[in-house]
Amino acid sequence: MIKGLLFDLNGTVIDILTDEGDPVVYRVTANFLSYYGVEISADCLKEMYFELNKKQRKNSPEEFPEFDVERIFSEIINSFAGNGEGVFPGLAACASRVFRGATRHKLQPYNGVCDVLDQLKKEYALAAVSDGQSLWAVPELEAAGLAHYFSSVTVSGDLGFRKPDVRIFREGLRKLALESHEVIFVGNDMYRDVYGAALAGMKTIFFKSNQGDHSFHGKEPDYIIYDFTELPKAVDFLKNRP
Repeated sequence: MIKGLLFDLNGTVIDILTDEGDPVVYRVTANFLSYYGVEISADCLKEMYFELNKKQRKNSPEEFPEFDVERIFSEIINSFAGNGEGVFPGLAACASRVFRGATRHKLQPYNGVCDVLDQLKKEYALAAVSDGQSLWAVPELEAAGLAHYFSSVTVSGDLGFRKPDVRIFREGLRKLALESHEVIFVGNDMYRDVYGAALAGMKTIFFKSNQGDHSFHGKEPDYIIYDFTELPKAVDFLKNRP
């Protein structure tokens, strides 16, 4: 019996567009940091951001490592803060959010998401499992007007590993207090979502949105939808399937 639904966020319920290659991102973030005595050029900031990101993931013991954006900005701030005047404990978190805000060009729910979640929440427990950073994912979910639908949000940045690692799916199941056979996973990426959730023992619904990997990776989804409004029909079909 299906009792709950786990959702990926970006590309599944949230239509988001970001661009970390945009030079404006680094100019805006460097300018922000300069108000707190952290003097770094936009070009240097960009170089350090990607170098530290790569270094974190390379040094991780995980098969599917996730980076920690707040730690990246902490290292940058400590390297360029001079005498430290103006620097406060939460500056790295603030800089991380300024950075993310500067990368963002679009943030909105997909068509029909609110109506569908309103309908599904009457019958099922809903939660989310997302790759990303909590500093970004949770505020973005709130900004999209969707946070109240989910009883919990599991974010890879808090764990140090990302999908398709089965442990992130198991953490989502633990928070729901449900077994894998009682939950359907809904995602837009055939590898990270469908493959990973299937390994964790869940039925899967693949939303073929404008984002994500649509290639086959050894696990077929149990159902494919092409518009989010098709989700209730997919859930009804799978809840009656052994």
